[in-house]
Amino acid sequence: MTPTEQFIQTLESLKAGDLGRLRNLADLPLDESVDGFDLFAGLWWPLREKNQRAPRREVAWLIAKLYAFRPMPQSAGATLARQLGKLHFPDKGAWDRHQQRFDELLLLPLSGIEPALRWGLTLIADTGKKLDWVRLTDELSLWEREGTRLKWSREFLNLI
Repeated sequence: MTPTEQFIQTLESLKAGDLGRLRNLADLPLDESVDGFDLFAGLWWPLREKNQRAPRREVAWLIAKLYAFRPMPQSAGATLARQLGKLHFPDKGAWDRHQQRFDELLLLPLSGIEPALRWGLTLIADTGKKLDWVRLTDELSLWEREGTRLKWSREFLNLI
C-alpha cells in the first residue's frame, strides 16, 4: 500500500467529530489553530515518519479538509476532472458556465484552489458519484507541473 493510500485510509477511518473539526478549518492555514494542527499531526506525521514519500504536508492538509467537507468513498479511476466532465446540464449555457468554472480551477495556484475544489466536490457528491482521493492527492502534489493540469483538461473532456 502506498503512503498516499494509507493517508486516505486514515481519513476514511475518522469519526464524525474529527471530520467536523476539520470542516471548521476550511480555508485556514495549518498553523491557524492548535486544535487543527494537533489533529492533522496525528493523521499525517506517523505516515511521514515511516515513509518520506508520504504526501506533502500542504497537500495532505488540503485533502484532509476536503475529505471532511465531502467524505465520498474512494474509487480508483474516478478522478475529479473525469467526474466533473461526465456531469449533465439542462442546457448548453449551463454546460458552458460549468466548463468555464473548471477552466478557472486549472489556473489557480495550489494555495488558492481549496474553494474551487469544494465546488467540484459538491457537484460530484450531489450526483452520488465517488472519487479517487488517492489520485487527487498525488496529482495535487504535482499541481505546479503544467502536465498535471493538461491531464485534467483531457480527462474533463473525456479524451483519455
